[in-house]
Amino acid sequence: MTKIALGTTREATQPDCIRALIVEFIATFLFVFTGVASAMAAEKLSSGDALLRLVAVAVASAFVVAVMISAGHISGGHLNPAVTLGLLVGGHITVVRSVLYWIDQLVASAAASYLLCYLSGGMAIPVHTLASGVGYTQGVIWEIVLTFSLLFAVYGTMVDPKKGVATGHGPTIIGFVVGANILAGGAFSAASMNPARSFGPALVMGNWTGHWVYWVGPLIGGGLAGFFYEHLFIDRTHTLLSRDEEN
Repeated sequence: MTKIALGTTREATQPDCIRALIVEFIATFLFVFTGVASAMAAEKLSSGDALLRLVAVAVASAFVVAVMISAGHISGGHLNPAVTLGLLVGGHITVVRSVLYWIDQLVASAAASYLLCYLSGGMAIPVHTLASGVGYTQGVIWEIVLTFSLLFAVYGTMVDPKKGVATGHGPTIIGFVVGANILAGGAFSAASMNPARSFGPALVMGNWTGHWVYWVGPLIGGGLAGFFYEHLFIDRTHTLLSRDEEN
């Protein structure tokens, strides 16, 4: 069974970690900026057409996720505390670096949201909230399922050594999953799948109603997906044997 690596505080001063944190900040900033801006633009231009707004946000999010994961390869392009947690439970990142990533992602989200508030002339920043008739338990389950599917795709297309035909197409596939999940769950739980994406707008608007849903759901979904995929589907024995044969 994969062991979670604690790491050391010295990681924060290592050049590779510093570079990763800078890239992760930039990628997360641009992801949140585009995602939130697309929601604001759709709200402004759609003339009350909720379906048009949903499709616009889903498409924009799918595109920017695919591009930022590719561009942020130095840090792994997590963009999301739930993704970081999913990789942590699989042993792919240390606890210390995970905490640094989480701080990085939240600060980047806040910065992007504050900048959008300024650039839009004080226009309201859309905050993730549950739809009318959707309770907290339902919202948490929505976010668990949607985030589980996201991390399952991350593992299947980017982490699994035997990803096969998905090699090189992981970021695009993950972008598709994000877009599809927004189309599926956007009208119910807002389909955040990402605590950082929800954090920035909530901070700027001072609206924390039900915000905990967007932490509990994604972190549970991401952690479960990482644990189950790593321990049930990745054949580490095969990987080790292949390396021994090469040597």
